[in-house]
Amino acid sequence: MGGFFGAVSRHDAIADVFFGTDYHSHLGTRRGGIAAFDSEIGLQRDIHNIENTPFRTKFDNVFEEMKGNSAIGVISDSDPQPLLIRSNVGTYAIATIGKINNSEELIEKYLSDGGHFGVMTGGKVNSTDLVAALINQKENFVEGIKFAHEVIDGTASILILKNDGTLIAARDRLGRLPVLIGKNDDGYAVSFESFAYKKLGYEDEKELGPGEIVELSADKLIQLAPPGKEMKICAFLWSYYGYPNSNYEGKNVETMRYRNGQIMAQNDKKLGSATDLDFVSGVPDSGTPHAIGYANESGIPFARPFIKYTPTWPRSFMPSHQTERIQIAKMKQIPIHELIEDKNLLFVDDSIVRGTQLKETVEFLYENGAKSVHMRSACPPIVHGCKYLNFSSSKNEMELIARKTVMELEGEEGLNHLEEYSDGSTERGKKLRESISKSFGFASLDFQSLDGIIKAIGIDRCKLCTYCWDGKE
Repeated sequence: MGGFFGAVSRHDAIADVFFGTDYHSHLGTRRGGIAAFDSEIGLQRDIHNIENTPFRTKFDNVFEEMKGNSAIGVISDSDPQPLLIRSNVGTYAIATIGKINNSEELIEKYLSDGGHFGVMTGGKVNSTDLVAALINQKENFVEGIKFAHEVIDGTASILILKNDGTLIAARDRLGRLPVLIGKNDDGYAVSFESFAYKKLGYEDEKELGPGEIVELSADKLIQLAPPGKEMKICAFLWSYYGYPNSNYEGKNVETMRYRNGQIMAQNDKKLGSATDLDFVSGVPDSGTPHAIGYANESGIPFARPFIKYTPTWPRSFMPSHQTERIQIAKMKQIPIHELIEDKNLLFVDDSIVRGTQLKETVEFLYENGAKSVHMRSACPPIVHGCKYLNFSSSKNEMELIARKTVMELEGEEGLNHLEEYSDGSTERGKKLRESISKSFGFASLDFQSLDGIIKAIGIDRCKLCTYCWDGKE
């Protein structure tokens, strides 16, 4: 994934962009960058690898190295950015978030005219560089952004810092990702996460609609292109990777997760599932609010049978190799024996993607004396790799535990019945849950239904992207 933050102010904007970008650290672990504009110096840029060091540590000298009344920052799990571009539409810095599926096709069709196009190590295309090249095909930023949105198969939200200090922000064509605008007495901020600018003294001004483009100066916000009518915002934002304090389309993440847990508890009560429990808990941290909602609704006490030691390894997926990630996850888990030994436990996970670390966690609980471990996923089975966002480290769909299990149960024929496998009330759905439970050692397993999670979000189904769960575009 990734996230960006920008600010334009009557005063120096570096501090706001430094802290605002740092507040997006939960969205990426590989690259961080800041670009700024000063009327005397011009455009400046700094990029760092943040795989083993927090963003704020790598950029702690930015206050001495950069200055300017406008700046943009980005944290990314993929390409180094922001990039500085000099072209027919002007000189500018650009950052993007999203995913491009047809890079080679776009280069062949629009950029193979004898010009130069940069690649990274291994020949990989830098998606931000590609977006900039597409924008540069047109005579101005607005037409260029519209063109990029039209031809890209995937998603691209765009933040541009122009050589006059103004910002241009564009939400992706179908609004799969949020872009929000904050305002204070000195100017404006642009952010993926709304809480990031609120902590810096800005108030909500506007949430961009799908494909909407705006230009920001310290004095005003100008709409350059109106929003489109169709929206497909990612529903997984609320289930997993959105930050608890944030609102998207007016729906808060944390309160959605409470509702989601309540709905799962209601379903278990209706089915008579997972009775005689001692405690309900969340795993990992983002599963906790779902678990709180479950506990509140069911009346079963919420507890934390183990604590993660996070001062040195705050995020278990930071190491680049899976074996190292598993080892770090084991080292972080410190049991509270009084809450595990001879106890029947139910855990709520935000999602079950590959399940590698989850299996290790269940083994850890049984090793420490758990009587039984029940598992609930706060979203439906993930059976399709996301085509639009880089939120999963899975390299192919067979790494998805639900899809892999379907193939083990029924082979290729099972792919014609994925909807049944997702539904826990069908025979195929029951077999999926039984098979994963047997493999992982769960006393029981269930997933939130698609209808349940949509109800918890509170947005019309036609406005949500649920592709990873149902394959519908």
